[in-house]
Amino acid sequence: MRFGVHIPTCIEGMMYPVPFAKPSDILPTALLCERLGFDSVWGNDHMTTQRYVQKEFPDPPNFFEPLMTFAYCASRTTRLRFATGIIVLPMRNMPVLAKQVATLDQLSGGRVTLGVGTGAYREEYEALFPDARGARRGTIVDEGMQALRLLFTERKATFRGQAVHFEEVECFPKPLQSPMPIYAGGNHPEVRRRAGQWAQGWMPAVLSPEEITRGIDDIHRAAAAAGRDGAAIDIAPQFAVSIGRTHDEAVARFRSSQLFQHLESLKKSTLREQTGGFDQRNLIGSPAEISERVRTYQRAGVTTCSGMLFVANTVTEMREAIELFGQEVLPNFR
Repeated sequence: MRFGVHIPTCIEGMMYPVPFAKPSDILPTALLCERLGFDSVWGNDHMTTQRYVQKEFPDPPNFFEPLMTFAYCASRTTRLRFATGIIVLPMRNMPVLAKQVATLDQLSGGRVTLGVGTGAYREEYEALFPDARGARRGTIVDEGMQALRLLFTERKATFRGQAVHFEEVECFPKPLQSPMPIYAGGNHPEVRRRAGQWAQGWMPAVLSPEEITRGIDDIHRAAAAAGRDGAAIDIAPQFAVSIGRTHDEAVARFRSSQLFQHLESLKKSTLREQTGGFDQRNLIGSPAEISERVRTYQRAGVTTCSGMLFVANTVTEMREAIELFGQEVLPNFR
């Protein structure tokens, strides 16, 4: 089992309060994760403030672009992997993104994982592309994943799709890793199809063990239809983590957090197909309780706990929670 921590990139106003992290907070958090033995750090991708966040906070959140953030952190670390959770493909130009990711993979010594997806907020896409309001973002992701693979592998890459189109692009250097790991992010059935067809990993959010097992079955069927080995696909769900010395302490912290409010906001989009409470879909409790919960997910087929979001109202609280997890949960899986 591998473990990854979500570090501050584009998390203010949604997962955490505004303000939350300063630029000077980011590298020390990554270094803490490397020292404690976490396998990776993850960062999400936003370009503009969501309307509900604008209504809640008087000041705009700071969104630190993830690839730039990772380049900064990679230069000061040696083992830690850097993963996007997720890059919103409809907001990106594919040849430019391929160039950025390949460069980062080379400079980091092959320590990049590219998680991609549609994005939870269509309003954000429409703010960037007001003339493309009728576009089907899922088509952009389907074509984008295929186009990126061509750009990462072909001498001259050409792609002619409905939404993605470029001609004879020579994108060098190629990533150091071969294949460059691309993860399909999201909970929708179409994401499971993408993971089986094209990806090296599946990154859903806050699913129960039973939902994970059903999702793996879908992925394996899609992989078999594409002539791929589904067993080689990393199952890497994302969870909120509220860790406390006692169960009650952890639950109270979760219920009073900005992250809980953010998950509530996603019930009409990313999490719309879920039933039941968040307590059964995340890692909440004492170190012993969380360890047992991780074992349950492991038995369900999870191979990576990706981009764990530690419940906190300040960076200091977040780091204390990361440290407690690293000291009292990680050793149970090493």
